[in-house]
Amino acid sequence: MKINIIGTSGSGKSTLARRIATELSLPYIEMDRLYWRPDWQGTPDEVLLNTLADTLAATPGWVLDGNYNRTRPVKWRDVDVVVWVDIGFTRTLWQAVTRAFKRAWHQQELWPGTGNRESFRRSFFSRESIIIWTLKTWRSNRERYEADMQNPQYAHIRFVRITRRQEAEALISSLKSHP
Repeated sequence: MKINIIGTSGSGKSTLARRIATELSLPYIEMDRLYWRPDWQGTPDEVLLNTLADTLAATPGWVLDGNYNRTRPVKWRDVDVVVWVDIGFTRTLWQAVTRAFKRAWHQQELWPGTGNRESFRRSFFSRESIIIWTLKTWRSNRERYEADMQNPQYAHIRFVRITRRQEAEALISSLKSHP
């Protein structure tokens, strides 16, 4: 099974992706880990697309966590299921704020080998703020994902929209019983 978990930053997509990967004994692949280099430098698109293609091809099944819309030609080419975590604006924002606070407080390296850590300044008082990113992208992501679900180009994909925790639990049960 090949699954891509998508959703706005703070929606809980990483948590759900890790859980599904564990429950189905599939590799968990984090797009942010593929993208971010030391000192918050991003990976050029050509390199990112090649790395993503190689990573996905390395195993017959996977759970991919992340949006990166420009990577769709690679990640959705053979995907079976795209799970959209759409839990609502207020909850998404709350989760983004609390996660940013915890990350800034604990200073844990986000992706091994990058040295990238959240700070209070970066999280709450800069243009690179994940909170500002969440505010800016929540509505446009919803519009994009709704359009994707109707797009004939993606007719080969089973889309699942999760709006409540109970739906996530039902999805996991369904995936476990019908691999």
